Formats: sequence, structure tokens, C-alpha cells
Amino acid sequence: MTNNLKAFLTMISKSEGTDYGPENGYNILFGSTPSKPKYFNSYTDHPRVFTPFGKSGKKSSAAGRYQILARIYDYYKTMLKLPDFSPTSQDKIAIQIIKECKAMPLIEAGNLAGAIKACSHIWASFEGAGYAGQRENSIDTLTEFYVSAGGNVLA
Repeated sequence: MTNNLKAFLTMISKSEGTDYGPENGYNILFGSTPSKPKYFNSYTDHPRVFTPFGKSGKKSSAAGRYQILARIYDYYKTMLKLPDFSPTSQDKIAIQIIKECKAMPLIEAGNLAGAIKACSHIWASFEGAGYAGQRENSIDTLTEFYVSAGGNVLA
């Protein structure tokens, strides 16, 4: 895994607010905060905890370092033949999603803004995501996260 890809994965975690806790965010549930953490205890399967958010009453099953939804996990578990929801499996899912968004060459070329734009429909915390009731981080904030994690911005 290249430094830019590692930095992009860390940037996702920081943006999604999962970059804390004893397991580097891999065991965090949606709605968790550093002051009120919510963790799951087993990586055997996606935790499938549905947490309400916003005024609409919608619920999210997002979990783990990259806030992967249960239905997304189910799809990639089969596709990638994953044994569990472990940190390794979560990384593989995030990398596969990045590839499907055609962001991998952008990341490797240091085109961070292009990579963020390509993935913004996946991660609600990215600028331009447009998910109702979800906060978005600006390109400047995302760039700070990426560079502080060792990523290079070249383009």
C-alpha cells in the first residue's frame, strides 16, 4: 500500500470522525463521539446497529473506520470473499470502493481534490456529498487530514 493510499484511508477516518479509540476506529459505531464513544465488540460480522439521525428519523448502520453500511458490507463480503468485518476486511472494502470510484490513479498522482470529488457520493463527510443531516468537511480540512497523514498533493 502506497503512502498516498494510506493517507487517503486515514483522511476518510478523520473526516468520518472515527480516528480515535483503542482500535484505531475499526470498532466504532455511527453516532459515536470521542466524549461519548460507541463501540462494537466483535469483528465476526458487521454489527448491524441502526442508529437514528437528524430530524427525519432515518437510521444508519454505518460502522467501523470507514463507516461502512451493513448492506454495503454484505455486498463486498461476497464479492471480495471476506471472512469477517475485521480491520483487514474494512480496509479491503474501502480500497475496492476507491477503485470503483476511479479514484486510485488520482490518489497516486497526488490529485487529492479529484479523488475527493470522485468519492464524495460515498463518504457523507466529504465536501460536496450532499447527504441531508450530515456534516461535510471542506477540501481544505480534508487536505490537512491527508497531508498530516503523510500524503502528497501534487496536482
